[in-house]
Amino acid sequence: MTSEHYHRAGFFRRLAAIIYDILVAVAVGMCAAMVMLVAMLLLVENNVLNNHGYEHFSDLIQHAPVYQYILQGWVAAWVIAFFLWFWRNGGQTIGMRAWRLRIVSTNENPLTYTRAFVRMLTSFLGLGTLLVLLDYKHKQSLQDRIAGTEVICLSKEANHHRSWRNLN
Repeated sequence: MTSEHYHRAGFFRRLAAIIYDILVAVAVGMCAAMVMLVAMLLLVENNVLNNHGYEHFSDLIQHAPVYQYILQGWVAAWVIAFFLWFWRNGGQTIGMRAWRLRIVSTNENPLTYTRAFVRMLTSFLGLGTLLVLLDYKHKQSLQDRIAGTEVICLSKEANHHRSWRNLN
């Protein structure tokens, strides 16, 4: 069974999956931030990290740009890793699975982490998906065109995990 057996996903189905995935990505970011904040708190309280003269950790986090950048970079890395891992391993994020969508390669090369990262960068935070509205014949987003991928709609049977190995 190959991607030729399925049609490309339309805009509104993709939008629903994007909204779903944004909620999951926010949760991933919140968990990552919590882990980093607890680690930083422990390091500051044990004098491993400098408190820059602030009495309370909350003041330090709010006013020390270096710690803010570390926290923001950590959260961004986890959110990026969330999408890249799911796209590379199975072709579906949680939202895409709920809406029976899957990313597949349009060429014979597998979807690597590099291609997934290019896809992420060229999506412009989801704005590249707007191209699907203009390209109603091919239903390909900007990121799909650049990365050599397509988003297909799966049947209920094909969306089941036991069918993944049969889909290229």
